[in-house]
Amino acid sequence: MSDARHSFTGNTAIVGIGATEFSKESGRSELRLAVEAVDLALRDAGIEPGEVDGMVTFSSDTNPEIEIARSLGMGELTFFSRIHYGGGAGCATIQQAAMAVQSGVADVVVCYRAFNERSGNRFGAGVQNRPPAPNAETANFAWYAPFGLLTPAQWVAMAAQRYLHVTGATSEDLGRVAVADRKHAATNPKAWFYEKPITLEEHQASRWIVEPLHLLDCCQETDGGQALVVTSLERARDLPGTPVVIEAAAQGAGPGQEMMTSYYYDDLCGLGEMASVARQLWQTSGLSPADIQTAVLYDHFTPYVLYQLEELGFCGKGEAKDFVKDGNIELGGGLPINTHGGQLGEAYLHGMNGIAEGVRQVRGSSVNQVPDVHHALVTAGTGVPTSGLILGVDR
Repeated sequence: MSDARHSFTGNTAIVGIGATEFSKESGRSELRLAVEAVDLALRDAGIEPGEVDGMVTFSSDTNPEIEIARSLGMGELTFFSRIHYGGGAGCATIQQAAMAVQSGVADVVVCYRAFNERSGNRFGAGVQNRPPAPNAETANFAWYAPFGLLTPAQWVAMAAQRYLHVTGATSEDLGRVAVADRKHAATNPKAWFYEKPITLEEHQASRWIVEPLHLLDCCQETDGGQALVVTSLERARDLPGTPVVIEAAAQGAGPGQEMMTSYYYDDLCGLGEMASVARQLWQTSGLSPADIQTAVLYDHFTPYVLYQLEELGFCGKGEAKDFVKDGNIELGGGLPINTHGGQLGEAYLHGMNGIAEGVRQVRGSSVNQVPDVHHALVTAGTGVPTSGLILGVDR
């Protein structure tokens, strides 16, 4: 990959965000959740549905673009794209939207994700109920399922156990991530765990899911929808809101990557996919970790937050256990993370709600606002091919 700045960086912007409430029983269809979120995002942007000509979502989303377009009275679509690998797709939706806008394929692109992931199909249940389809996607699981590795928590625990052994990190270090997230969620009225902070002692006392993961190391399951609107920075400056500049966006898959089970990496204490994303974000933006005031790090499981801090260069290899101590990742610390509460505290929307929090931080409108945010970093799901963003103020 060239070190040159991507053409969409600095020339495209997020101009609208919208979300439904986050619940455990939405009581309505996934399509309705998607339509509500998109409608709210367009209202936030000050853009009429008829102006939308592009849409991006996940390969696993059940809501067809044309159904949303018809429901909201959109016109002709000239761009529509779906990105694979679950939570790893989140930030890549913004990247593809920005590329479409910059290339002239579309003028206004909506990125969305909506599901009933608590009351409907629960991803956390794993693969044991999937039909044994003989295809490439399910082949890897044939090597692990017979030995009891059936769920995302179990897949992550395998790598996490090695990470703790090598680095000297402990379950308490993982707990500090959960405590920080829940502290931020406790002051966010939109969060499921609003007014429900936890202590490190409560984290340690929560039941084991699979060692070294306690219950409070695992993200919740959520019903809800989130949408974001992307257009050119030139157009954004004519809209009523504050544009948030897309300063960098990247996708990455590591060498020998598998889907949540990359146990054959040379180093089980690293994430090849996030290393690739980090390298691209810093090279194409011209920024460094020292330039970032706040980060939204994908927190489906707490160990991978520690991994990400290291891969992104906020600390050295094996040093994340020290980085997260003494409130350093909380408001008032050196790098506040997941100020909305993260997926552990606010909602599990495959990270799309995290992008919205990055937008709020740059706008200066977060309920847990970090002072003087010029650049915010957002990541998507790890353990799978992933993506990331750097968002910034319009200068």
